[in-house]
Amino acid sequence: MSGAPLRAVIADDQALVRTGFGMILAADGIEVTAEAADGVQAVDAVRRTRPDIVLMDIRMPRMDGIEATRRILADGGPDGTRVIILTTYDLDHYVYAALSAGASGFLLKDVTPEYLVTAVRLVRSGDALLAPAITRRLIERFARRDEPRITTAHRDLSGLTPRELEVLRLLATGLSNAELADLLVLSPTTVKTHIGRILSKLDLRDRVQAVVMAYETGLIAPGGGA
Repeated sequence: MSGAPLRAVIADDQALVRTGFGMILAADGIEVTAEAADGVQAVDAVRRTRPDIVLMDIRMPRMDGIEATRRILADGGPDGTRVIILTTYDLDHYVYAALSAGASGFLLKDVTPEYLVTAVRLVRSGDALLAPAITRRLIERFARRDEPRITTAHRDLSGLTPRELEVLRLLATGLSNAELADLLVLSPTTVKTHIGRILSKLDLRDRVQAVVMAYETGLIAPGGGA
């Protein structure tokens, strides 16, 4: 692998989780710059070590992972740091709030070592963890709720072209770039260009934020209907 190694901070109140994930990442050449047992330590560790990726638990003492994520990603985060949320199999109901706060996706804590490494590299490359169907179900589940939204800006979609709106609507159903290309009879490169323009026009960090925004603005309704 060329260039500097990826650098990560692991934030979880369980020492075994931190150690296990740290060993998996280190075995693949990913440097763990710091570990944190709570949200306060996580924010401090990110500010000190400026990692590429943060693996962030949600339920932690002193400060939870949602607030820590929000603080880390304020003003874009240090040097483009991205946050991946760690959650348990029962899909902690705070995950949607964490995605709205700017996280680039989530991992279940029982993730395989191979998928953990793949996910870290995927997010670092600028993509987001949105491929598994479980992610779509999660976003739909919590988009249904009548609770106050975490994001404050319901962005104006009027600046998007009809094609970009179509791409965004389909993207929000969880389709991959390849699936979008097949459905719209476009090249993968053209699809990637459309998504890049959508993110730029709406000032969004990645496709996870695009999906959250699509539900919150009503562009798509829970269940996949527009």
